[in-house]
Amino acid sequence: MTIHREPFVHLAGLTHDDALIAWGAFYFDDPDEDGVDWGIIEDPDLDDALDADRRATFGVESRSFGHAVVEVTELATGQVAATTETSARNHAWLTGLRPDTEYRYRITIDGQPWTDGRRRDWLDRGDGPDLVETDRVYDTRFRTFPAPDTAAPLRFAVLGDYGVGILASGGAGDRQRRLGAALERAVDHAGVRLVVTTGDNIYLGEDDTVAGTGNHDDDWYFSFYEPYRYAISRVPVYPGVGNHDTGDTEVSDNRDQLADNMFTNLRFADGAEHGRASVEPGLFYRFSYGSHVQFVAVDSTMAPSLDAQHFVDHPEHRAFLEQALTGDGSGWTIPFSHHPPFCAGPKHGNSQHLVDSVVPLLEQEGVRLMLSGHEHNFQHARVDGVDYVISGAAGKVREGRPDGDGWDQAGTLSWADEGHLLIVDVDEDRMTIHPVTDVDSEGTFTYLQPVDRDGAETAVPIVLRR
Repeated sequence: MTIHREPFVHLAGLTHDDALIAWGAFYFDDPDEDGVDWGIIEDPDLDDALDADRRATFGVESRSFGHAVVEVTELATGQVAATTETSARNHAWLTGLRPDTEYRYRITIDGQPWTDGRRRDWLDRGDGPDLVETDRVYDTRFRTFPAPDTAAPLRFAVLGDYGVGILASGGAGDRQRRLGAALERAVDHAGVRLVVTTGDNIYLGEDDTVAGTGNHDDDWYFSFYEPYRYAISRVPVYPGVGNHDTGDTEVSDNRDQLADNMFTNLRFADGAEHGRASVEPGLFYRFSYGSHVQFVAVDSTMAPSLDAQHFVDHPEHRAFLEQALTGDGSGWTIPFSHHPPFCAGPKHGNSQHLVDSVVPLLEQEGVRLMLSGHEHNFQHARVDGVDYVISGAAGKVREGRPDGDGWDQAGTLSWADEGHLLIVDVDEDRMTIHPVTDVDSEGTFTYLQPVDRDGAETAVPIVLRR
């Protein structure tokens, strides 16, 4: 049996002056040793296949691959800006960087480069998917965020309900792969600086089984690491928590694995001491991009471990939200959750626990936009001066038009049942939301066309003014 180790890297966290860089690998075997029909080695089988004490390949808890040296070089000068070493883990913080500056990172492990050389990707060559050697190489450039006191424009992307994985049948896998290519193009050539997810980062449970439980790193290869491989090496991802990431819907609760692969505790837990997060259990955090844009993650899932039905109802989390959503009128505050406060369907309706607990805070503080997922389509609603955008179709799509009652109850203005991601531009006074459905070989984006309740096309992009 031939075993191939495919290295991966992840820019797991980023601020104006530091970066969290992570590395790992996935292992594949060729039982026929004929160069085709590679199969991923699942986590429980790694120990035997590798004859080594390994049961995980990525994330905070993964066993070290060896002595790592991580070096960050400033592109403009070629000078080394930061370096660190570790033999204990597969991630490292690089500190002392300059705001809004472009860098490149390099990782060596036991003296060997981790990111050099041509990569193998999971592709369909016409006779079924396989691990294929390509001409792709890692581009490990990144740009730090602007200084906290600097007003700077931002372009970011939104992925919702993408965790079905590229092995999924029925077109969902192909859709996720296609939108992954669009995200990569947006990062490399359109200036996207970060990604926000609206939850359901991993399905793979009793009702949506594709290749496992969602509790193993090998499941995340098909759902996260491979589809977005060349984007997440360059920009950070800020996750929301969905019902499929927890035990709300599935027999398998993947919250711990989400924390492991997304480094959420490492990135946000310390912020609880300074009002920047409220975690364990639950995942509420906030982060800023310059002085005029702040994001607030709202955990809208159920809270069986607390004396509350939902995490947003718990006093500690409630206190965090009241503080985090308080603005001074000088910038944008953008909350994001999985469940939408207002939804026209066709499957889900309004999330009453958010309507009762979160919506009054948004209206009180003059929040202009909230992002959500859960319903596998696109929707734009406006209720009492706040715009609510559902983006839940980066993998699955739920076909079917919302009925008339749903439109009225949710304040829905437009809708579309097509796979998409969002590209959002924010400047000091205006926000522009582009729903993207595809990218062609020339790098041109195709945009989704929503319609109103009468079937008439509505204006895109959506433009909001503060």
